[in-house]
Amino acid sequence: MTLTETPVPPDRQTGSAPLKVHRTPARKRLVPYWLLLPGILWLLVFFAAPLVYQASTSIQTGSLEEGFKVTWHFATYWDALGEYWPQFVRSVGYAGIATALCLLLGYPLAYLIAFKAGRWRNLVMILVIAPFFTSFLIRTLAWKTILADAGPVVGVLNSLHVLDVTSWLGITEGHRVLATPLAVVCGLTYNFLPFMILPLYTSLERIDPRLHEAAGDLYARPATTFRRVTFPLSMPGVVAGTLLTFIPAAGDYINAELLGSTDQKMIGNVIQSQFLRVLDYPTAAALSFILMAAILAMVTIYIRKSGTEDLV
Repeated sequence: MTLTETPVPPDRQTGSAPLKVHRTPARKRLVPYWLLLPGILWLLVFFAAPLVYQASTSIQTGSLEEGFKVTWHFATYWDALGEYWPQFVRSVGYAGIATALCLLLGYPLAYLIAFKAGRWRNLVMILVIAPFFTSFLIRTLAWKTILADAGPVVGVLNSLHVLDVTSWLGITEGHRVLATPLAVVCGLTYNFLPFMILPLYTSLERIDPRLHEAAGDLYARPATTFRRVTFPLSMPGVVAGTLLTFIPAAGDYINAELLGSTDQKMIGNVIQSQFLRVLDYPTAAALSFILMAAILAMVTIYIRKSGTEDLV
C-alpha cells in the first residue's frame, strides 16, 4: 500500500500550510503482532493447552482400566490437600530455607564480582555458570558422595560435635547427614545458587560507583552506604533472584528423592508418584494446581510487600 501526497492549499488567514497527517500503512501496523505470533503460539501449544488439559484431568473420576471421565468432581482438591498438606508445608519450608541461604551466600559473591573482581570478573562468572554444564541429576548425586557417612565432611562435623547440635535441632539424625532435612536443603541450595547470583550481579553491576563516592564524601560509613544506597538499588535483583530460586525449589523432587528419605518427601515427589506409579491422574493434577496456586499467591504477596509491583 502506498500513500500519495496531494498538495494542500495554504490557510487563508495565516498564509501557511496546515500540518499534514501521515497515516501508517496497515501492513506496517501489523508487523509487531506478526513478530509476537511465534511466542503466542508457543505459549498456547506448550502452556495454555496443557494447563487446560490438566484442569480437566483434575475433575475426572474413574480408573486406568475403566477410563477417566469428566464428572466435575472438585472434591479431589480438598481430599488431596487434606491428605498431603504435610508435604506442602515441608516443600515451602525447604524452599524458603534454601532461598534464604542462597541469598546469604550469593549476595556477597555477586557484590564481589560487580565491584571488586576487576580483571578476574569474567573468570568468576564462568565459575558460577560452570555447574550448568553438568546434568542436574549428576550434580545432585555428587552430594551423596560429599555427605557420605564415611566421608571427610561428616568426619569433620562429628569431630567438631556439630552433628550433636544439628541432631538436637532435628535437622540431622545421629552422626549422619544423608537422608535428613539438612542434606535436602544443602542440595537445593547448591543447585539453585546460580539462579540467585546472576540476577543479583546484574542488578549490582548497574549501580553507578559514583553513588558510593558521593556517600563517602558525605561521611557515610561503608555499612551505612550499603544499607542506604547499595541494597535498596539492588532490590530488583534480590526479588528476581529469590523468585527464580524459590519457585523451582518448591516444586523440586530430585533432591528429596536422592538425598532424603521417606520422611523428607516434598510435594513434587508426591505428584511424581501419583502420575507415574499410582497412576492416579486426577489427584496428581489437583496437587499440581494447588501447588501452582499457592506459589502464585505467595509470589504476588511477596512482590507487593517488597515494593516492586512493576515486576508483577
